[in-house]
Amino acid sequence: MVDLIRGLDPARVRAALAEVRELVGEGVEIVVATKYLPVEELSALREAGVAAVAENRAQDLQAKHASHPDLAYEFIGHLQSRKVRQVAPLVRRIHSVASDSAVTQLATYGRADLELLVEVNVAGEEGKSGVAPGDLDAFLERLRGAGGGEVAGLMTMPPLASNAQDSRRWFAALRGLAADHDLRHLSMGTSQDFAVAAQEGATIVRIGGRILSPRG
Repeated sequence: MVDLIRGLDPARVRAALAEVRELVGEGVEIVVATKYLPVEELSALREAGVAAVAENRAQDLQAKHASHPDLAYEFIGHLQSRKVRQVAPLVRRIHSVASDSAVTQLATYGRADLELLVEVNVAGEEGKSGVAPGDLDAFLERLRGAGGGEVAGLMTMPPLASNAQDSRRWFAALRGLAADHDLRHLSMGTSQDFAVAAQEGATIVRIGGRILSPRG
């Protein structure tokens, strides 16, 4: 079990944000991933200047949105079709659209200003969520036809690697797919590899521990 992150110091969070900003540049959105952050710590993020946070679980998203509705929320976890009705009304962006069942639910519970990013399994890993690159054309056509939001970009989680440079080719592959389909957003890069992702064209990075557990 992963310990929850507690006792955030807004000054340290602000400094960590500045470090990430320096590495990714001004043109990249920094979304703070709050999977392991208790609801009561969100006020420290707001004090530190964080405007957008991303959640992995629908239940946690609902609790945090109810407590701090002034923050902008995004969803980055596996998007189960049965959870779409809970998630869609609370977020400005979903990073993980990857199934026809979710597409069907988005047609009902989405909205025109909801940004939808398609999760792509760029490395073809077995058992991993995401649309196969070869199936992306048809999936995008179905998603656009169903409505429920603006199809704005792609997201990926590359294979687990000890060296961030090992992820570079997968980020480059996603960039190529986005260019082929005229999609503006690339959500790629986490605390381990965000700098490489930014070099390869990320427009959004999803940072958790690097910001929430900054070195003291």
